Amino acid sequence: MAQDQYRYAELLAAGLSREQVRRLVGLSRLHRLTRSVYTPSADPAARLPAIFRRLPETAVVGFHTGAQLHGFGDVRSFDVHIIVPAGENVPQMRGVVAHEAVLPVRDTVLLGGVPCAPAARCAVDLARSLRRMDAMPLLDLCLRVGACRSEELRAEVARHKRLRGVCQARELVPRADPRAECRQESQLRLVLIDGGLPPPEPQVWVPDGHGVPLYRLDLGYRRRKVGVEYDGSSHLDRDRLRHDRSRSNWLAANGWKIRHFTDLDLYRRPNHIIKTLVPLLHP
Repeated sequence: MAQDQYRYAELLAAGLSREQVRRLVGLSRLHRLTRSVYTPSADPAARLPAIFRRLPETAVVGFHTGAQLHGFGDVRSFDVHIIVPAGENVPQMRGVVAHEAVLPVRDTVLLGGVPCAPAARCAVDLARSLRRMDAMPLLDLCLRVGACRSEELRAEVARHKRLRGVCQARELVPRADPRAECRQESQLRLVLIDGGLPPPEPQVWVPDGHGVPLYRLDLGYRRRKVGVEYDGSSHLDRDRLRHDRSRSNWLAANGWKIRHFTDLDLYRRPNHIIKTLVPLLHP
């Protein structure tokens, strides 16, 4: 057994009482992996080797847990997500979600000591099942970290024909862009596209008079000289505020029209974003 996993009998032999074990679990200082096996780690990935000892040989890691192992776990889950063939008998285990799939998992890889679906399969499964506003950032991040390539996503989504949610995945996969640097930028880009505006370019560099890149915009329309910025909590820092004001003044003096939006706009009034930008893009 791994050094970070302990059997119930070992905990009792170390001097803990049954009540103390229950209390530690209640305080999330111990986590129950499977029957009579515990770990101090809250990371679902730490539970995988113990869990797979009780799973059928056909099981592979996928969905949220697979994305996490591949490095693009933008949407976290405290459950362990596995994929099994439809009709496979899987023992009931607390914190384990079994997804029965009619589509076989091809080209599994070994990650964290357990078989895992390839990155493209994890990404497309999530793009089919998550909300649009969560799916877009995840697809962008998948490409950004190099977990797979755009053509792999397109090939994978083609295999999911007629499966639930495939229309959403088929629409979002071609729009995935590795240049997005945070989930809010991805979501803001999706709001603009869903609002009927042309797809903006992520991470637009604006050069100075000598052609040297000077300032970078979150999203932009070069021809119209329109920039779209997401202002998160980092923009509240005083030094950052001074830089932002100097930057805004320079951009305005050089013909750029910059519009700033916050979490309130993004999550509560996306129509306000569209109404603000339409006159700038369709004068």
